[in-house]
Order: sequence, then C-alpha cells, then structure tokens
Amino acid sequence: MEENELMRLLQNVADGEMTPQKAALKLKEEPFTDLGYAKPDTHRGIRQGVAEVIYGAGKTKEQVLGIVQEMQKHSQKVIIITRLNEEAAKYLSDKIDINYDEISKLGIVGEMPKPYGMGKIVVATGGTSDIPVAEEAALTAEALGNEVVRLYDVGVAGLHRLMAHIEDIMGAQVIIAIAGMEGALASVIGGLADCPVIAVPTSVGYGASFNGLSALLSMLNSCASGVSVVNIDNGFGAGYMASMINHMKPKEL
Repeated sequence: MEENELMRLLQNVADGEMTPQKAALKLKEEPFTDLGYAKPDTHRGIRQGVAEVIYGAGKTKEQVLGIVQEMQKHSQKVIIITRLNEEAAKYLSDKIDINYDEISKLGIVGEMPKPYGMGKIVVATGGTSDIPVAEEAALTAEALGNEVVRLYDVGVAGLHRLMAHIEDIMGAQVIIAIAGMEGALASVIGGLADCPVIAVPTSVGYGASFNGLSALLSMLNSCASGVSVVNIDNGFGAGYMASMINHMKPKEL
C-alpha cells in the first residue's frame, strides 16, 4: 500500500463511502507477505513514502519475479530492481513489462512518474568510467519522481569542463557528485554549490585507489561544507537520498 492509497482510504471513510470497520480491516492486513525465501514489506510506502526496492544481486530470477508479482498484487505502481543481471532481466521481460538499463543494471517495472520534486537533481561524474554508478543514481531518482540533469565527464583533470555547467550547478536542488581515483570532484562541487551535495566514491582507478577506498576517504575528509557521502558504488543510495531531499516539505503535526 502506498501513501496516496492510504489517503484515499481515509477519505472514503470521511465521505461515508466506507465504514470505519472495513477501513480498519484493510489496515490490519498483514504488513508483509511471507514467500518463504523473502518477506516483501507491503506497508513501507505508508511508513516511508517509497515502496520497498528489490536488490537483485544474489537472488534467483524466479525469486525476483515472485517478489515483483507480490508487490504488484498490493498495487505497487513503480518497482525498482537494482543490480539485476542480464539473464534475469531477459527472464523477467518474457513475463512482465520491465525496462532494463544494461549500463546501470537497473530494472524498472511500471510507468515512470512525472517529476514532482521541488527542483532539479544534478548527477555529475568525474569521468566516463563512472557512468554505470551515475545511471543507477539518475534512474533511481527519475523513478521516484524527480527531474534529473546529467553532467558526465566533468572531473577536476579538466576543471573548465565543470565550469561550463556552472548554471546547472547553481540551479540544482540537490547534486550527486560521483568520482573514482582521488574523488576530488565532490569537494570542488561542494565549494561551488548552495545546495546539499551527495558524494559517491566509485571503484574506478589504479591500484592505490584500493577499489574506491581512496575516493571514499577523500570524500569523507572533504573541507567543503554540505557534502555527505554514501558507500562505494552506491548510486542507488545517492539517488534515493537526493529524492528525499527534493521532496521534503514541512510536516503538519
């Protein structure tokens, strides 16, 4: 159940179209389904505003399909599957309507929503090699209802490339800075932007980069205020967090 479905349920009670008893019974339905191999959290959309996301790595293609179908039974309109391999994607595409991106290994079931966030999310990469992580972040944000601007290959080795997009940087509501090697892009963008910057270290780089550890430590030690850091190659986590920021509004207690 999504948050808007919950609001419709409550409105039906307020309008007299549904009895409080029937509404209570609907809400008392088990908040998760036990499939044996997985327990899909069908009430996460109510609690967090976003439904559960399926992590595809380590699951069989049959397990992924079963989880997707169970979520669809509970009226989930958009389902995100991360780290989905091509074999599983092909298997799913023969049985359900799914859009699969080979670069990011991200699968999206359902129609992409129109952007309804406060502003734009900018996704910037240090190099072309960072694009798989960047697309995971960008597609996640778009699937959660955000307008995304992509700035790829604007790393500090050629600072003029980044400065050519200064209007995009200054006009962003949130920026996701993705870089491997020494991870300097996040600090540079953090020193230019007046919005939150989410840094994503990638495992791109030569031996001393330690599969992204060097970039991670550089980003954690950034002297630019307003920069937060997610895990190595975690484009999904960055896209999700950026979406939360872009949809924030005052809470009515």
